[in-house]
Amino acid sequence: MSRPPVLAERPLTVRRLAGAGAILLVLIVLPAVLPVFQTLQVSYGLIFAIAALGFNLLLGYTGLLSFGHSAFFGTGAYAAALLVKYAGVNSMEAFLLAGVLGSLVVGAVFGAVCVRYTRIFFGILALALSQVLWSLAFKFFWVTGGTDGLRLPTPTLLGGAIAATLGAAGDKTAFLAYRYYYYVLVVFVIATAVMWVIVHSPFGKALQAIRDNEVRAEFVGVQVRRYRYRAFLISGAFTGLAGTLWVPLNGLTTPDILYWPFSGKIVFMAVLGGFRTFSGPIIGAFAFNYLETFAVGATVYWQLVLGVSLVALVLAMPTGLVGTASVLIEKLRRTSGS
Repeated sequence: MSRPPVLAERPLTVRRLAGAGAILLVLIVLPAVLPVFQTLQVSYGLIFAIAALGFNLLLGYTGLLSFGHSAFFGTGAYAAALLVKYAGVNSMEAFLLAGVLGSLVVGAVFGAVCVRYTRIFFGILALALSQVLWSLAFKFFWVTGGTDGLRLPTPTLLGGAIAATLGAAGDKTAFLAYRYYYYVLVVFVIATAVMWVIVHSPFGKALQAIRDNEVRAEFVGVQVRRYRYRAFLISGAFTGLAGTLWVPLNGLTTPDILYWPFSGKIVFMAVLGGFRTFSGPIIGAFAFNYLETFAVGATVYWQLVLGVSLVALVLAMPTGLVGTASVLIEKLRRTSGS
């Protein structure tokens, strides 16, 4: 089976910056024109996009396929829930800090084992280790709540500067759909900018060299295992950040988000959008979220509908939504220019 083509990353031009600014402007005004439910769906899309960006640092830029990223997402979620239950903390900033630090700790332990291997061995090891956390969440039910999970009340934002109510109604749904939406949007913009800097830095170029030819990269002086380990830590931190942001929207965290099918969702997001591009995982996260929401609302056999749809899309567009769109645009340019 041949590898999908590596799509060249285009430089950050004024035109691309203008396009990113236009998309950001649309995201800013969306809550004013969308119903509450749709605004919540966009929030979920932004959160999953952060997780997919983190995952893609391994798959798209380092060449490592992980089936265990649910461990990081769940660590971020449980870090916030445990802070509420055992420390009485209800600050979103404290949740984010705890989620990222917890994910870094898990990544440090898992990475020490996983980065020694590549290909299927790396993926299976990551999967096995993530299932250890899943089983612990079940076994230590007096700590984690077991299958009942842990509930998370509406957090305070910016140290309480943004109240957890909205106007006279003060209902939680309105708070999550508007004020928390903009909070998530700001974190998403910062995370995307940081990831862009990472993948276009010398560190990111070294990761791509490892992906393309590990032996040659090591020959020219790249310390392959050390770079993989750092990429694993960064990837886990991003995914844990997404997990922490996800909890207030869901209101409850259970061991389900530590189970391996949740890792599969993150993999599909990156593959669906196009893991060989920077923006692919972002587009894939939104597409997957809306496909899943539509399938759940359309039929009781939503797993079958979602699975068939995803397989058809991946087979029809092996380079993902963004990769296919880029190829089509390039063909149109050549046709119009000839």
